[in-house]
Amino acid sequence: MVPVVGAPVPGGTVLIVDGRITAVGADVAVPEGAEVVDATGRWVLPGFVESHGHVGIWEEGEGVAGDDVNEMTGPAMAGVRAIDAINIDDEGFRDALLGGVTSIVVKPGSGNAIGGQTVALKSWGGRTVDEQVISDAVSVKSALGENPKRVYAEKKQTPSTRLGTAMVIREAFTAAQHYRAARAAAEQKGEPFAVDLALETLARVLDGELAWDQHAHRHDDIATAIRLADEFGYRLVINHGTEAHKIADVLADRDIPVIFGPMLTNRAKVELRDRDISHLATLAAAGVRVAITTDHPVVPINFLVHQATLAVKEGLPPQTALEALTVNPATFLGLEGRVGSLQPGLDGDVVVWSGDPLDVHSRAEQVLIGGRTVYRWDAASGVGRVVERAERFRSAPDVVHP
Repeated sequence: MVPVVGAPVPGGTVLIVDGRITAVGADVAVPEGAEVVDATGRWVLPGFVESHGHVGIWEEGEGVAGDDVNEMTGPAMAGVRAIDAINIDDEGFRDALLGGVTSIVVKPGSGNAIGGQTVALKSWGGRTVDEQVISDAVSVKSALGENPKRVYAEKKQTPSTRLGTAMVIREAFTAAQHYRAARAAAEQKGEPFAVDLALETLARVLDGELAWDQHAHRHDDIATAIRLADEFGYRLVINHGTEAHKIADVLADRDIPVIFGPMLTNRAKVELRDRDISHLATLAAAGVRVAITTDHPVVPINFLVHQATLAVKEGLPPQTALEALTVNPATFLGLEGRVGSLQPGLDGDVVVWSGDPLDVHSRAEQVLIGGRTVYRWDAASGVGRVVERAERFRSAPDVVHP
């Protein structure tokens, strides 16, 4: 058993009661009558966390009918919420289980300077998206670099340059500062106050309730992200970080985390020209806290672990790779009280692997979310089975016992 936080426990047991882990260790007493998953000879880990995906909001193979990832009718869309466009029957949720991914932070795209609110979900288990929510108070997506300036230059609107993109963000936060002050004054006086959804969201960022998920590839865009965060005092998380290695010392000194990737892509645009898997190891060696993303569907979400394997091949320590798939992304986005490791009090999201998950020959054989089996690999038939909608709330094993 590999809890990730703490040393591996050979022959250990994970006890799950009412969906939460209640005990982890070598000498855990198993209650009489408990259902047992025998994982002898297997590796048992927490479910992986995809910290930057578009599952359900950018559906595969559906064209415009399933593309709700960018509301590109204005460059500052802080008021929109990803949860309102997620289809939990998107095939990407099933793919997540194949790769041992049990939690996904679904984000709007990078077409706008400010894309909207994100949401953290379980990858399976609900009849509606609301029943899969871990937290709807996670972050706001923002983009610097090529994407927003390309989108709005084509519309002949601001922002058509990096200058304009930074201005849009700066103006939005300046307005949010004034809005927050006016709201406080109205509350003190007991006067009515007109709510603005976008400014309410940005005020939550200023208050530290929501992180600022900053899409940025080039090192100069990352520097702009840091400059803006300094001006307004919000909690910054760099997403993608293709050239983050060029200023790794700055990020490490400031303790600014990086959600790195996707790695299995070509260099389709200028800001990706320096893309290299080895940069993740460089960042980690410099002391930057890192996570890994597939940016699904850019890279299939079940390949999240394979990206980690390739990063290990290029110098990333295996323990850091596991942390980048679990506890790190959970911590960056305020989910560490629910997911990311095997510890008492956390959700019973557990994956039984045939071997070391960083070995490409290993596969997720059984996936439990909240202590309930939602996926099982049938070695005899060579087919994995996902518990479908009508079965999602049936009882399932509640103990993992290697």
